[in-house]
Amino acid sequence: MTANANVFLTAEWRDLLLLNYEVEPEFVRRSVPRGTELDSFRGKTYVSLVGFRFLATRLSGKLAIPFHTDFTEINLRFYVRREVQGEIRRGVVFIAEIVPRLAIATAARVLYNENYVCRKMKHETSRETKSLQYSWKEVERWCSLQADFAGQPALPEEGSLQQFLIEHYWGYTSRKDAGSTEYRVEHVPWKIWPCMKVNFVGDPSNLYGHEFAEILRKPPDSVIIAEGSAVSVYNGTKIA
Repeated sequence: MTANANVFLTAEWRDLLLLNYEVEPEFVRRSVPRGTELDSFRGKTYVSLVGFRFLATRLSGKLAIPFHTDFTEINLRFYVRREVQGEIRRGVVFIAEIVPRLAIATAARVLYNENYVCRKMKHETSRETKSLQYSWKEVERWCSLQADFAGQPALPEEGSLQQFLIEHYWGYTSRKDAGSTEYRVEHVPWKIWPCMKVNFVGDPSNLYGHEFAEILRKPPDSVIIAEGSAVSVYNGTKIA
């Protein structure tokens, strides 16, 4: 990736664990940012609970903030699309994003109006035992997503659900003035591992609400473990 004055930050996103749930479109339609529409895969709408490691973070690709370069993030997201002069831009909308540093959460809320919150977090990732676990503390109890994987990573099949869920290169957020902001996320296509076992435990209703908590208590409709890569996140642009 080349240096660019429009880059807000660079980082590495590694060891991504996505638990994906099919939902009714109306469940998330009220949260669709202005100027976008719900995206779907073969007529099905999905939300994803995602845990990953945020590493080597640099503002504008250069500035490292002490004690804030490496951290864990867990987010709950859904998928939208926007057409621009015949180009379909597939993107994500975050319902909530959890990080362990108050400064990170505050900056993201101020600069992007993203719903970041600060929680106590922990993670266990091992390529040797081929297991991932991401956890956060919610009202004195831990919520955790965990999975085991096997084999070697490979690119998802062309046109597959896995490819649809991990190859969204835009982010969209609603602004306080009822408009929307669009920002681009750049990275190479990610390889994924076959998943062997998955589990989610805990009560996230205090953060996500009871309706989302009920969804997360069910077995996911698909699970993805992605290798990740270096990423560049660009400055946001007002679109509506």
